[in-house]
Amino acid sequence: MSTNHRSPRGKGRKKRASRGGAQACPEVALLVETSLASGREMLRGIGRYIREHRRWALFHDPRVLSGEPAKWLESWRGDGIIARVDSPAVADLILRRGLPAVDVLGVVTENKIPLVHVDDREIARLATEHLLERGFRNFGYLGITGINWSERRRDAFKEWLSKAGFGVAVYAEKRFSQFDTQWQKGANALARWISKLPKPAGVMVCSDQKGINLLEGCRRAEVAVPDEVAVVGVDNDEPLCEIALPSLSSVWPSHAQVGYRAAALLDRLMAGERPPDAPILVPPGGIKTRQSSDTLAVKDQNIAKAISVIREHACVGINVDEVAAHAGLSRSVLQRRFRQHLGKTIHDELLNVRIRRACQLLTETDFPLIDIAEECGFKHQEYMGVVFRTRLNKTPAEFRRTARQSDMPAQT
Repeated sequence: MSTNHRSPRGKGRKKRASRGGAQACPEVALLVETSLASGREMLRGIGRYIREHRRWALFHDPRVLSGEPAKWLESWRGDGIIARVDSPAVADLILRRGLPAVDVLGVVTENKIPLVHVDDREIARLATEHLLERGFRNFGYLGITGINWSERRRDAFKEWLSKAGFGVAVYAEKRFSQFDTQWQKGANALARWISKLPKPAGVMVCSDQKGINLLEGCRRAEVAVPDEVAVVGVDNDEPLCEIALPSLSSVWPSHAQVGYRAAALLDRLMAGERPPDAPILVPPGGIKTRQSSDTLAVKDQNIAKAISVIREHACVGINVDEVAAHAGLSRSVLQRRFRQHLGKTIHDELLNVRIRRACQLLTETDFPLIDIAEECGFKHQEYMGVVFRTRLNKTPAEFRRTARQSDMPAQT
């Protein structure tokens, strides 16, 4: 597998020689930066596709986002390109080459390069459900000015919360870095915005990098995380999430699956298939819960007790009457107050906990479905299948297969 930046032969598309009728090895350029977890995960997915199908000679440019167009690409004579197209100049260069190509970034909207991308609307849905499940009724969103994927996540977050009857306070930062002379000024402005948020609040951040900024803003504003502000990022960039203080909860967008499906699409394009008419959107894999959102924003102590009991005992078969007894309320009173505070029934929350545990076991183990159903408190395997099809729009077996393909973490 090559990592050269240029082919040693002359200009122009070359004819592929074959030995014994065997198909020649395609040469593919990867313009995917490795400074972010998303880029590294995409490369991992591309590598897995190649291992499972046929060998490619890869010409990887370890560039960074917002870099200059790769000049070597102007005379490179390969067969296809996978790129995080971050500027019109990069898009123009790729289009001029006339090679089969796939974009895996999507920030340059007016170009004719086929796109494989994470599903920003579904990412926002997971963050919304995560914060609602923890009882939050005040919400914020931290994004980046003028970045379309950030704005798609913002709009979807607002839409999902609007359907639940809630509004969102929005704050957008410019793409400054900690080495920018404006960084301190921006951090103080963010702290002032955090101070004004009605609390307790659940905040979705467009990316883990911005999640670090938000946690710093909370520190400057002397706001406790997660008790006053709970934070959920996007990307599950584990080094960033773990060095954050407190550690950062994050949506896993399945970037490895983006890379895998981009490689599959490029393979079809190099074989002569027409490009798809619409972007290919890859759903997220789940949420990794860490300290920044591991809390319950419920002032009603009976409801808090009920939620705690459900999370601890749902998978051993506890029922609604038993939850009510532990909470010290009658079933009817608890049902009414549970719905009032959380917008769902006790039964809904029992199923949510069981589904999350089942997803974890499907992802991390090879246990038979019948054993997973029993382990998670479902009456039987068939009932677990009905719940999965209703809630996740796929069977447990389909979920396991998708999880293995995406290398996704367990939903927690």
